[in-house]
Order: sequence, then structure tokens, then C-alpha cells
Amino acid sequence: MKIPFNKPFLSGRELKNIRSAYLRGELAGDGYFTKKCQHWLEKNLGSKKAFLTHSCTSALEMAAILADIKPGDEVIMPSFTFVSTANAFVLRGGVPVFVDIRPDTLNIDENLIEKAITRKTKAIVPVHYAGVGCEMDIILKIARRHGLLVIEDAAHGLKATYKGKELGTMGDLGALSFHETKNIISGEGGALLVNNPKFIKRAEIVWQKGTDRSRFIRGEVDKYTWRDVGSSFLPGELIAAFLWAQLLQSSKITKKREVAWKYYLEQLKSLNPQGLWNLPKTDKTRKPNGHIFYILAPKKKLRNRLMNHLKLKKISCLRHYEPLHRSEFQQKLKKRNQLPITDSIAGRILRLPMFADLTQKLQKKICNHILKFTSE
Repeated sequence: MKIPFNKPFLSGRELKNIRSAYLRGELAGDGYFTKKCQHWLEKNLGSKKAFLTHSCTSALEMAAILADIKPGDEVIMPSFTFVSTANAFVLRGGVPVFVDIRPDTLNIDENLIEKAITRKTKAIVPVHYAGVGCEMDIILKIARRHGLLVIEDAAHGLKATYKGKELGTMGDLGALSFHETKNIISGEGGALLVNNPKFIKRAEIVWQKGTDRSRFIRGEVDKYTWRDVGSSFLPGELIAAFLWAQLLQSSKITKKREVAWKYYLEQLKSLNPQGLWNLPKTDKTRKPNGHIFYILAPKKKLRNRLMNHLKLKKISCLRHYEPLHRSEFQQKLKKRNQLPITDSIAGRILRLPMFADLTQKLQKKICNHILKFTSE
């Protein structure tokens, strides 16, 4: 039996909700289930306002518009992230400025941010890798000192916290993902969290294709018109109906993944006493959500050998991001970055199977194969 890398968790209510949306005759966005999901995010995360989107990519693109990114504006971010983190700002003419990551959390190194700030810098985009929080206190202080916006890429971060605060709710804006590979899913989907009240009014207009249609629906105006730049960012009701079933089970899903994450950590803690193999690290300030469990090999060749070994045992495991500063597109821009930690991590990381219904029996099998390989 093959052990998959990911297996979407289904609560059992998704189809009932979709049927309910069908019977309501509400299939376009901003209907009953959209409002239910947005209210849940606001209430349970503590965000001032939430807007469902087609994807986390869409949420980041909304954030770039709200940040008023203009050609030449610089945006500081890690290179060890998905391409959407950079693309959202490049589409507005922004220039990504890549900063190296920490070797422990794999998040942007907060101690390197200030050195990357120039007069062109407009925003900082911390990415909470694997649902482990960045050092947000320091990042927010730097942003305030230089008058910069903070836009959290919390694609991995739903139901994870930093010093008791939900990831995605500490910056001016935050972006979530509900992609099939995430903990809480709607197939494709995301949300923009607006934490700075000054952006709420404009965010609603940008979300509604640049119009004040939401005000029209609420009866506040007798017609709606083109007010600002925007796009069709809101998803249909069937997506929201699916997501609503997931959100109601979010605590259960997160708990299951946390248990699996901790089991891996316990089973693999003896992995190479010399410390050449490394496991995820966290501390009391960070409460992860069990999104990703990875191991770091001493060298790239050894990582690749282990990956092939596990595949022969029918265990699916994956590398992760190819650093953006090494990408073909970045080379076309003739940008040169020296990010040694990013390059090292990208070449040594191996992600293990992780999903809510992963049994300890299967985990034990995975860990035994890893421990046997590393002891040879």
C-alpha cells in the first residue's frame, strides 16, 4: 500500500452545504456561506475584516493593490517561498528584495531585514513557513520605525499562533490559503485578513471588481459604479459552502495534525546523535498547526538518496521550494542575491507524509525506514 504525501480531510458535511447553496439558488459569490465563513474568520482569528478569495494568490494580489505598490517599489520577503508571494507584487511593478532565512524556523531572518531597507521599500512580507510563526514583534517594530506596511503570507498558518496571536492577524494585512494541500480546504480558495481598519473600505471595493457593489447590496446606495482598481477576487458560493463545513471542524483537524506532528518528532528525536540530521524547531512563543513535518539531511545527495529509498518503500515524500532568487525569471531581471542559508535548506529539506487521518501505524513504518537508512 502506498502512503500518500497528502490526503484531504473531508468532514462529511461538504456535500450537504453545497446542496443547501444549490437549493438557495445562490451560486455567485458574497452569499450566505461566504458571509458565514468571513464572520467565522473574523470572530475566531481576531481580524478586523475577512474577505474570501479564489486563492491565497488572489489575497496577496489584493494586498498589493491596497499597499498601493507602484513600479519600482521594493518589497522585502524571503526567497524560500511559493512564487505567488513575489508575483503578487511584481504584477504591480514591485521589486522583490529577497532576504535570507533562519536555519531553525526556516522563516525570514528578522535580523537581516533592516539592512535590506532602502528609500524605495514599501512593505515587508514575512512568510510563516510550515505554520511556524516569524518573529513578528521585531518585524513590526522595524516596520513602524521605517513607516512600512507588513503583509503576512500565512498560507500555511491557519490555527497556528505566535505569542498567542493567530498568524495572519498581526500585520496590516494577512493572506490565508484553503488549497487542497492545506489543513483546512475548499479545493482552491483563500482569504485576505484586513487587520488595519484604514484598509477595510477600500478592500471591499477592490474585492468587488473596483465597484461599490457591496454597498448597493446593503441598500446604502441606489446603484453601484466603478470606484477604484479591482478584480473579481471573490469565489462562488459552492466553494464557500465547502469551506464552511471545514471551518466548523477546524479544531478537530488541527488537533489531529498536531498529534501526528508531535509523534514524528518523538519517533525521530534519536535521528543521528551527532545532530547532522535536523528536525523542525519551535519554542514556547510559537504554536504550530502541524501543517508540514520535514527533516533536514546533512547534504543534498543524502537527502536525494533517502527520498528515493522511501519511494521504493512506497512512501511519498517531497522536497520543497526552489528558491526564487535562483529562478529563471529572477535571472532575467539580472538580480544577484547571496542567500546561503536558503540555498542550503532548499537542497537538504525533505517533507514527510502529513495529513489529518495519518495513523501512528503508518507513521511508525515511515520512521522505521528513515532510522534504518540513517543508521547504515
